[in-house]
Amino acid sequence: MRAPATQPAGAHLRVDSLHLAYMRSTREILHGVSLDVMPGKMTAIIGPNACGKSTLLKACGRVLAAHSGDVLLNGRTVNTYGSKEFARIIGLLPQSANAPEGITVADLVARGRYPHQNLLHQWSRDDEAAVARALQRTNTADLAKRHVSALSGGQRQRVWIAMVLAQQTDILLLDEPTTFLDLAHQLDVLDLCRELVDEYGTTIVAVLHDLDQAGRYCDYIIAMHDGRILAHGTPQEVITAGTVHSVFGVDCRVIPDPESGTPLVVPLARKKTP
Repeated sequence: MRAPATQPAGAHLRVDSLHLAYMRSTREILHGVSLDVMPGKMTAIIGPNACGKSTLLKACGRVLAAHSGDVLLNGRTVNTYGSKEFARIIGLLPQSANAPEGITVADLVARGRYPHQNLLHQWSRDDEAAVARALQRTNTADLAKRHVSALSGGQRQRVWIAMVLAQQTDILLLDEPTTFLDLAHQLDVLDLCRELVDEYGTTIVAVLHDLDQAGRYCDYIIAMHDGRILAHGTPQEVITAGTVHSVFGVDCRVIPDPESGTPLVVPLARKKTP
């Protein structure tokens, strides 16, 4: 891992009036979305299922191409970057990742070093150290020799996170990184994200479903609904009873978390239908 940064990483990601529809579909998923991702901070994207969260993340990670509008990295549209150049700056962990059949954990994590390889720079001690640190940070070092296919869902998720950590990018895009994890490992992953932001200046954008965790761990929140951004700002500005109702259709009270002081969502009891 790089030496701790004294200031936020310089890589800057911006989305400008993004419209996007999937191929062969007339239904637009994103409707003119614009945002500036704060460098060196952790941002959560929240919203109901099928609201465009993952689609926005994939567009930022150059997996999906926009119908109109731009995704800009350091002032350049993302499609002007070579694949390795782009992958040295942005790492993407998709919601559903598939490992090649028969691959071991160590070999999968080592693939995170691919953007750093070329004819002049083959596998080095730095690459070996980056993989070892990624395994250690995700508590997967003891799984290194096992086949990925033999792991539980939670173990596989931590291994994929180790791979993007080994990539050592300035920006990490994480689509539901706590999926399949029990509570203890969810907190481990979020603690690690917070450490990367605070100590190394990494910029993280994560799709999260748990509003309380988003409020506790993230600097900024983007709330989406029906392919549009309804609210954005600090957790205190976004996680309000009004926004939760507008985004999720849930009536709630928002109180200070007794442990962290961040917003805590308490859903109101629903009336039972006769």
